[in-house]
Amino acid sequence: MKNNLMKVLLVIGTLLFTPLVQAEPLTVAIAANLKYVFDDLAAEFKKETGIETQSVLNASGKIATQVRNGAPFDVFMSADMDFPDGLYKDGFATTTAKPYAYGQLVLWTEKDVDLSKGVAFLADKSIVKVAIANPKVAPFGKQALKVLDYYKVRTAVEPKLVYGENITQVSQYVDAKVVDVGFSAKSIVVAPEAAGKGQWVDVPPESYEPIAQGIVILKHGSEVNGDAARKFFGFVLSAKAREIFAKNGYKLP
Repeated sequence: MKNNLMKVLLVIGTLLFTPLVQAEPLTVAIAANLKYVFDDLAAEFKKETGIETQSVLNASGKIATQVRNGAPFDVFMSADMDFPDGLYKDGFATTTAKPYAYGQLVLWTEKDVDLSKGVAFLADKSIVKVAIANPKVAPFGKQALKVLDYYKVRTAVEPKLVYGENITQVSQYVDAKVVDVGFSAKSIVVAPEAAGKGQWVDVPPESYEPIAQGIVILKHGSEVNGDAARKFFGFVLSAKAREIFAKNGYKLP
């Protein structure tokens, strides 16, 4: 009788304890240009593996700083290679950065602006405010400045610049019409959520450096959620993920 009671108590204890030891969703820190495409990636990844993911969105440089300050992220999908490479070199990531996609710059407006005149038109007096992501922490903002240098209009346009913390905030400025034009990511403007909102044109790719975007498994991910982190890392580099990136306005490595 005593043995049976012990078995019953053991089963009850196991049932009560099991929910407490379930793995938490994989936490992926993502650059702001991935705002919409990540949902598609997460859905397909769950379909293939059953693993839940949750995202934390910010400018790549800010995410790197958060990781260095102990943020418990498992995987980092950056908008460049430099920030994840730096984390690996300093021991905050356990894999070298692998490029998963190339981001593309666009000019986007919801005002009556003739974007067919190109980047040089941003110097025109009719253009009062131009939004870009903070070039210190956002690779898309850094490349937007290179575009202005390429067309030799940076001196004229710089006083007009309105800096967003990241591409998401740039999109908010454009959508609220507080700026005339914004340098955004193609992945943002082709998303269903942006359909019918204003007009956009590609920024000629020869005017800026290719925006190679890299992924790393972070030290926290390896230690706490290693199996899921490795599976997600592999998935992002897979043929299925490449198909998703291509549909969402990215070039492929």
